[in-house]
Amino acid sequence: MHRMLIETETTPNPATIKFLPGRTVMEAGTRDFATPEEAEASPLAEALFGLGDVTGVFFGRDFVSVTAAPGTEWASLKPDVLGLLLDHFSAAMPLFRPASAAGIAVPAEDELFAEDPADADIIVQIKELIETRVRPAVANDGGDIIYRGFDKGKVFLQLQGACSGCPSSSATLKNGIEQLLKYYVPEVTEVRAV
Repeated sequence: MHRMLIETETTPNPATIKFLPGRTVMEAGTRDFATPEEAEASPLAEALFGLGDVTGVFFGRDFVSVTAAPGTEWASLKPDVLGLLLDHFSAAMPLFRPASAAGIAVPAEDELFAEDPADADIIVQIKELIETRVRPAVANDGGDIIYRGFDKGKVFLQLQGACSGCPSSSATLKNGIEQLLKYYVPEVTEVRAV
C-alpha cells in the first residue's frame, strides 16, 4: 500500500498547525468548525475534536488546519492528529456525513445587510480583489476570508481557520487588506472583521 505522507506547516497563530495531506480536501469552498457540535457534520472534524485538546478545525482546499486549546503541547497532540488524518485520507473516507451535505458551505452571497445597488460595481471590484489577492495569501496561513458586505465605505470581512484567533489577524486585516482595497478601490474607507 502507498504510504501517505502528511506535511505540516506552522501558521502565524502559534496555536494552529496546518496539515497538508497532498490531495484535495475540499472540492469547493472551505469549512470552519469552532465547536464540537458543529463538528458533528464531519466524522473527521468530530474525531479531531474528540482528542480533547482541539478547539478548532478548518478544512481548506488542500489542507486541514487544527487549533489547539491554550496550554496544549503540540508535541504530544501532533502524532494523534496525524494518525487521525492518515486513517481518514488513506481510507478515502467521506469528509461529511450525508445528512449534513446540504449545510456544507455558507453561500458567498450571504451578506450581512442589504447593499445599495449603486455600489454594485464597487462590490464586484472588492470581491474580485479578495478572491485573487487576499484569499490565496490567507490560505497560505491556514485560514480563509469571506466577504460579508459593503456599506458606506466600510468593507466587512469574516476570518476563519488559523486566521480567526491569530494575534496578527487584526493587523493583517487593517494594514494589509485595508491598504490593498483602498489602493484599488478608492471608495473603501475601512475594513472591519465580523
